[in-house]
Amino acid sequence: MGRFSFNQATSQHWPLEDAVAGCVDAGVPGIGLWREPVAGYGLTRAAKLVRDAGLAVTSLCRGGFFTADGWRDENLRAIEEAATLGTSVLVLVSGGLPAGSRDVDGARRRVADAIAELAPHAAAAGVTLAIEPLHPMFCADRCVVATLGQALDIAEAFDPGVVGVVVDAYHVWWDDTVYAQIARAGARIAAFQVCDWVTPLPEGVLLGRALPGEGCIELRRLREAVDAVGYTGPVEVEVFSAEVWARPGREVLDASIAGYLRHVA
Repeated sequence: MGRFSFNQATSQHWPLEDAVAGCVDAGVPGIGLWREPVAGYGLTRAAKLVRDAGLAVTSLCRGGFFTADGWRDENLRAIEEAATLGTSVLVLVSGGLPAGSRDVDGARRRVADAIAELAPHAAAAGVTLAIEPLHPMFCADRCVVATLGQALDIAEAFDPGVVGVVVDAYHVWWDDTVYAQIARAGARIAAFQVCDWVTPLPEGVLLGRALPGEGCIELRRLREAVDAVGYTGPVEVEVFSAEVWARPGREVLDASIAGYLRHVA
């Protein structure tokens, strides 16, 4: 349990105060937060809430979306929010193709340029920009960085403490190069997230995740691989699922812990 972290998105409708209290009651040491519910609760209040509860904020989701208007100011705010919450990990989801574009290579170059612009600000704040590759089915609209190798191609231009990568089991499990890329990543692994892959995927595919152990991913093998290259950080359970979200928050937390202990740890 020392490495377990409960990502707030896993029980999307659980109020932040209740989620924090539930984590404390269950002996959970860390929580991953999302910017929108934190903003709704109040950034300063949220920082005090988790600090007073003794929880570590293991990551903040999310920055990125570099094709959106105002992306620079939005990402600078995200860096400041991460620092205020006391987390060193800001997860970046790059964004998809610009409207009307088919130039995926150009879109990836734009991601690299944007990160280069943000990196000095992140370094000054003590925050690592953690590039998260998403499964290729999200490439057009959500994330043109589709493999761990592509994320590392960008990250390797920077100090590992400033720009790293996220290894999210849902997005990388299918890649026949993933274990070689994990070895390549080494100290650049800033976050490790787990859930499971189930089929058939729901319409819209975004919510096609399940709790650890309910699908087909070799979660323990991935955890052993990141451990083998020196990653000792939190293991976040992060699930997007309408079925999971419909369950009571504490029930979801308990099921997340059970799945983690049996299939990941």
